[in-house]
Amino acid sequence: MNYTFHQLQVFLKIVETKSITKAAVELFLTQPAVSIQFKNLQNQFDIPLAEVIGKQIHITDFGYEIAGMAERIINEVYAINYKTLTYKGILSGRLKLAIVSTGKYIMPYFLTEFLKKHPNIELTMDVTNRSKVLESLEKNEIDFALVSVLPAKIEVEEEILMENRLYLIGNGQEKFTKVPYDRSIFGKIPLIYREQGSGTRVVMENFFETSKVQVRKKMELTSNEAIKQAVMAGLGYSVMPLIGVHTELLTNQLQIISVSGLPVKSVWRLIWLKDKKLSPVAQSFLGEIRQNKLEILAKNFGWLDSF
Repeated sequence: MNYTFHQLQVFLKIVETKSITKAAVELFLTQPAVSIQFKNLQNQFDIPLAEVIGKQIHITDFGYEIAGMAERIINEVYAINYKTLTYKGILSGRLKLAIVSTGKYIMPYFLTEFLKKHPNIELTMDVTNRSKVLESLEKNEIDFALVSVLPAKIEVEEEILMENRLYLIGNGQEKFTKVPYDRSIFGKIPLIYREQGSGTRVVMENFFETSKVQVRKKMELTSNEAIKQAVMAGLGYSVMPLIGVHTELLTNQLQIISVSGLPVKSVWRLIWLKDKKLSPVAQSFLGEIRQNKLEILAKNFGWLDSF
C-alpha cells in the first residue's frame, strides 16, 4: 500500500459529493486531476471503491468503509497540526457550519473578522436546505447551524443574530397603487412557494394560517434564487426574506408590495446541540459574535431599516 494523504482527501470529497465533477469544483482541481488521484488510490485495492452506472458514481460498501478510515486518518493529521500551533499559543482548528441557503447573505459577515484574526482556523461551511442542515446538526457533524426557525425535535441552544423580515415580492415592472393591500390579495395572485421544510415556507404558511386567508399556489421551487428569477420573469409572486432581495430591489427588478400584516418577522439564529462540548475554536467564535454582533449589524445591515 502506497496511498497518499492527498488521495484520501480526494476520495473523501468524491464520497461526499457522489461526483467527480463536483469534487473537482470543491477541491479547486481539474476533473482529470481528481480522476487520476481516484484511479491511483483504486489501483491499490483488489475490491472496487466505487462503481459507475450510467453517468452516476456509486460508492460500494467497501468504499464507505475505506472512507470512514480515511476520515479518521485525516482528522488525526489535522489534530497534529492544530496541537502544534496550540502549543505556540496560536488558535487553530476546524470550524464547521451548516447554513440554510438564504443564510449565505448573512453568515460571511459574521465570519470575516474572526477568520482574519485567526488565519490558522480552517472553515467548512455547507450551504444547503434546512432538512440537511438539521440532519448535520442532529448527527453532531457540525459546530453550529444557521436557521430562522427552531427545530421541533432537537434540543438546542441558540444565539440570535438578527431580525428576519419577509415581504410580498413582485416583478419590478408591474404597477401596484394601493397601500397597503388587504390580505385577500393572496387569493388573487399566483404564489410561488419554497419546498416543504424550508424555514421561509414555514414562516409564510404560519402567516397564512393565522390570517385565515385563502391563497392561490401556482408552483413550488427549491431555492430563493430560483424563486427570484421566476418572480422577475413574471411567473408569480412570493413572500421572501428581505435579506435575499436587496440588490434586485435597488435595481427595480423586484418590488415590495405593501400588504396589511407584512412584513412577517422571525429571527436568524445560530444554534448548537444542547450540552454539546464546544471546541476551543467554536467557543472563541461564539464569544466573538457575542462581543461584536451589534457592530457587525450596524456596519453591514443598516440598510434593512430603509425598507
